[in-house]
Amino acid sequence: MIKLFEYNWQVRNDWFDWCETVSREELMKQRIGGIGYILPTLYHIVAVEYGWICGGIQERLIDIPSFEEVASLQQIKDFSARCHTEVAPFVYAWDDSLEDRIMMDILDDGTQEAHPFGEVLRHVIAHEIHHIGQLSIWSREIGKEPVTANLIGRGLFRF
Repeated sequence: MIKLFEYNWQVRNDWFDWCETVSREELMKQRIGGIGYILPTLYHIVAVEYGWICGGIQERLIDIPSFEEVASLQQIKDFSARCHTEVAPFVYAWDDSLEDRIMMDILDDGTQEAHPFGEVLRHVIAHEIHHIGQLSIWSREIGKEPVTANLIGRGLFRF
């Protein structure tokens, strides 16, 4: 599981680099699907990972700024870096004894739902991969090559 988080973090940083080559107008142009915009999608990926792991599983008081508070590429990169310093230690300390521990999720209607930690972490991984696919489609729509989603060749698995 740790390797898939590392994969997501690498791909996310590659997308941040990719965004440096695109105008703000393109990053904020409304598109079909998902969040509907490139830059807010990257913000959403970071906020969801941080919220589930630090706020949900770790039950810490966290500060997730609104998109409007971090609406530039550099601010979202900084937000991602800040969240990463808080998320990564938990991910790297993961062991199988945490798999079935339960976190309580408070739903919008005020009810609670129980989720095993392992399920939550896998959801966070799949969530980011899902949105990265959307970014790839949108990049092709503007005539740019997307960031590679290939897991192979990223140096994550060594013999």
